[in-house]
Amino acid sequence: MQRAGKQLNGVVVAHANLGKASLHKNSYSRRMPETRVYDLHTHTFYSDGALAPAELVMRAAANGVHVLALTDHDVTDGVPEAQVAALQAGITLVPGVEISVTWGAQTVHVVGLQIDIAHPGLQAGLARLREFREWRAEEIGRRLAKAGIPGAIEGARSRAQRGLVSRTHFAQFLVAAGHAADVRSVFKKYLVYGKPGYVPGEWAGLDEAIGWIRAAGGQAVLAHPARYKITATRLKKLLGEFRDVGGAAIEVVSGSHSRDDMFRFAQLASSYGLLASSGSDFHGPHNYYMDLGPMPPLPDGCTPVWQTWGTGVPAVGSLSAHRPVVG
Repeated sequence: MQRAGKQLNGVVVAHANLGKASLHKNSYSRRMPETRVYDLHTHTFYSDGALAPAELVMRAAANGVHVLALTDHDVTDGVPEAQVAALQAGITLVPGVEISVTWGAQTVHVVGLQIDIAHPGLQAGLARLREFREWRAEEIGRRLAKAGIPGAIEGARSRAQRGLVSRTHFAQFLVAAGHAADVRSVFKKYLVYGKPGYVPGEWAGLDEAIGWIRAAGGQAVLAHPARYKITATRLKKLLGEFRDVGGAAIEVVSGSHSRDDMFRFAQLASSYGLLASSGSDFHGPHNYYMDLGPMPPLPDGCTPVWQTWGTGVPAVGSLSAHRPVVG
């Protein structure tokens, strides 16, 4: 059984409803190996990553990636540079973005793949989120100063190479200033709910973010679902709403997913008629999840999101047909 498809870069994409396919933990050995390596979730210094877009692409190529998506948080400024670098490196660059979403009281992330970065509706929405990010950075700085840590906003900005200040930049400052041993410790001590530097997000609605992605010709992917601290009941509600408003896929393989997580979300993808994606969520050489390079294969029963692209994916070594826009 299939749900209705949609037009994606000239290719009709059908969201396969696969039913409750059998997923076994020994299915790695039975699945046909992919001939190309896909990494569809990465970041550069245009958001909270460490590398320039060209550096990201070169590292991906050196590590054996054939198809790379650049998915910075709420900004697409790095895509044009990455497209040029991909042409030089002989790999495929998929234009993408990772959109911050408020769902209930929960912040979730939705990756857009195969987007037209020139689309005005998408860019207007992302600009609104970046305005909130700037206000939030100022507010985090004020709250940390009130807690006895002055200079946090200045320290965070000095680490944000391209202007978008994230909580990661605050964490890097706090580690350097001796307030915590590592970035993970900073989040637990200062930046999560109930801690001195916590500021709740006011992001896009789920339907809003997916609408921007679809209007820009892309597919919406629920990022790293195992990271969301919600009950199984609420997770199922999230997946149902995500699918019903036009979501296409979920990240089954993620740098932050355990092996058990992969099988769990492979089963959920199948049950909800969603495609499966794979991405490292690479932020830089310091990345504590996963480096760029070959990922664990998708378990049996999944339909990879890239199988729906057909001729919508540029050939290896070609520039995307999307017109680059920095903004």
